[in-house]
Amino acid sequence: MNEASVLFQRSGRVGVVTLNQPARLNLMGSQLIHDAALMLAEAGVDDSLSVVVLTGAGRAFVAGADVREMRDFTPEEARVFITHLHGLFATIRGLDKIVIAAVNGPALGAGCELAAVCDLRVAAENATFGMPEVRVGIPSVIEAALLVPLIGLSRAAEWVYTGEVVTASEAKAAGFVNRVAPTGAALEVALALAQQLASYSREALRLQKALVRRWYFDDSMDRAIKLGIDSFAAAYRGPDPREAMSAFLEKREPRFQ
Repeated sequence: MNEASVLFQRSGRVGVVTLNQPARLNLMGSQLIHDAALMLAEAGVDDSLSVVVLTGAGRAFVAGADVREMRDFTPEEARVFITHLHGLFATIRGLDKIVIAAVNGPALGAGCELAAVCDLRVAAENATFGMPEVRVGIPSVIEAALLVPLIGLSRAAEWVYTGEVVTASEAKAAGFVNRVAPTGAALEVALALAQQLASYSREALRLQKALVRRWYFDDSMDRAIKLGIDSFAAAYRGPDPREAMSAFLEKREPRFQ
C-alpha cells in the first residue's frame, strides 16, 4: 500500500503537516492539492492545537506545480486547477491557528506561494525561493499577490518578471523569510518557534492572527486573486504554455511562434 501523500503528527499543542511526495519534490498536482487541503482543514478544526508547522519530506519544500499535468490544459481545465490551488491557500489563510512554513529546500512557484500564505517562514540555509512561472509561459497568479505586502512591489515585480531564484539569506534580507536555520534544521527550528508560540494564550494568538491578516488582506487582495485566476485561464488560449512547458521538460529552449 502506498504511503499517504500528506502526513500529520502531533506534539502537544503543535501539529506538523508534511507533504510526503519526496520522489516528486512534492510538486503540486491535483491530488496533492486535494489531500493537503483536507489535512489542513482537519487540523484547523482541532481545538487542541494552537500552531501548525507545514513542511515537505525529502530535499524540497515544494518545487513548484506539476508541469506535466499542466502542459495540456484547456483554458477551462486551467481555471479549475488554479481555483483548487487557491482553495488550498485559502484554507491555510482561514485557519485560526498560527501556521509556520519549515522550508527545507526549493520553494518555487506554487511552493513559494505556499510559504507566503503561512504566517511565518523558517528556511534552511540551502532553501531557495522563486516565482519561475513566466519561464514556462504562464503568469504568477493567485496568492503571488501576497508578495507585495511581504517584500514590497519593486522586489515582487522583479521576482515574477525574471523568474530568478533567490537564496534563503536573500529572501530573509527581502523580508520574506523570518528565520534562517542550518541546512537540515528547518523543521527543528520551526518546531522550537511553534512550541514557544503554543505556550501562549490560544485565544490571544487567534485574535492577533485575525488582526495581522486585516492589516494587509482586504477586498483589493481578493480582487487581485480573482483577476489572477482569470489571467491564468487566459494564458492557455494560446500555444505558449504548452511550448514553454514542453521545452522545460525536454531541457531545451522554447520556440515561440
